Amino acid sequence: MSYTISEVAELFDISAYTIRYYEKEGLLPFVTRNKAGNREFTDSDINIFKTICCLKDTGMQIKEIRTYINLVMEGSKTVTERKALLLTHRQAVVSQIKSLEDNLTQIDEKIEVYQSPNATEIINKQIKWMSLEKNQLGLQSAFDKV
Repeated sequence: MSYTISEVAELFDISAYTIRYYEKEGLLPFVTRNKAGNREFTDSDINIFKTICCLKDTGMQIKEIRTYINLVMEGSKTVTERKALLLTHRQAVVSQIKSLEDNLTQIDEKIEVYQSPNATEIINKQIKWMSLEKNQLGLQSAFDKV
């Protein structure tokens, strides 16, 4: 089966402009054009494009994605290099996930306070403590105006 640029854009929920940009940046050397000069994506192309989108969505820079795609285009002799590149990226993604989990915990803690029947009392105590801390350091507390 083959797909047009519009179909691929819809499939991945991105713009045709983004796909053209990826091609301009050297990320789509595997995509061929038909006799009319239009891009034709095959199922295999879609599979590689899915990987490109995954890498981009997880924070890999275009330059690194280009390196990865160039290695893919060189064939099986680059498996070791591809694996190393993806392992490095995986570590970065795991780190991002850890950071997001920490942030989610912080958000959940705040929501828990706000859902508490004592929310107003807890917040007022926090404001009082922050103001006291600032005053002890000789600083003006923004909460003194509250």
